[in-house]
Amino acid sequence: MNAESIILEARDIAIHYGGVKALDGVSFQLEKGEIHGLIGPNGAGKSTVIDAITGRRKLTRGSVRLDGRDISGLDIIQRRRRGLARSFQRTSIFANLDVREQVVLAAHKVGADAPEQEALEVMGQLDLLSVAHVPAKDLGYGQQRRLDLALALVGRPMVLLLDEPMAGLSPQESRELAEHLLQLARDWNVSVLLVEHDTDILFDISDTVTVFELGRVIANGSPETVRTHPRVKQAYLGSAA
Repeated sequence: MNAESIILEARDIAIHYGGVKALDGVSFQLEKGEIHGLIGPNGAGKSTVIDAITGRRKLTRGSVRLDGRDISGLDIIQRRRRGLARSFQRTSIFANLDVREQVVLAAHKVGADAPEQEALEVMGQLDLLSVAHVPAKDLGYGQQRRLDLALALVGRPMVLLLDEPMAGLSPQESRELAEHLLQLARDWNVSVLLVEHDTDILFDISDTVTVFELGRVIANGSPETVRTHPRVKQAYLGSAA
C-alpha cells in the first residue's frame, strides 16, 4: 500500500474500562476512495472503533491519523471539520423539517462556502431532489436513511464512517443504498468505513474487510481472502461462504 494513498489509519488503538478491553490493539488502514467493511458478532468492537475514530470514546492508547495528521487530540467537531463524518444506527434527521431545509442547515453547520449549492449537489447524489420539500417524517424509511447519509455528506468529507446504514431496510432498499455508496466512492473519491450485518452486501461492495472478535482484529484483507479464512468462515459466515 502506497503511504500517499492512505487517508485514515488506526494505530494500535485500545479502549479499556478497568479490566474490560472493549478494544485491544486494533490497527488498520483505509485508502482514498476505498470502501472498507467491518464485521464481527455483537459486542466485538465494531461500533466502538467508529466511536474511537470520531472522538466519542477516549483512547487508552494508540492514535488515529487522518490524511497523515494525528487527530487523536481533537474533539468530535474538530474531527468533523477536518473531514471525518459519520452516521449512526438510528437516523439523526429532524422529523418536522423538509429534506432541503435540513441538508442546507447541515451545510451551514459544517461551514460550507455555498450551503445552498452544497445541499443541491448532495441531494442530487443521493436521489433526494424529488422529495426536497417533503417533511422527513413523511419519507419512506429507505429515503430517511439516504437523508441521514446526506447530512453526513455535506462539506465533502474525506471519510464517511457508517454504522449499519442498511438496518431496517428491505433487500431492494439495501441494494439501492449500496449502489449509492459505490457511486460516492467512485465519483467523489469518498472513503467509506462500513459496519454492516448484511455480509452479502458488505462483501459485494467492500474493497477490504476487517473482522473483529472480542475487541481484536482476527482477519484483514480482500473480501476473497477473508471469505476463505477458516476461523472467519466458521465463526461468522457459515458454510455458505
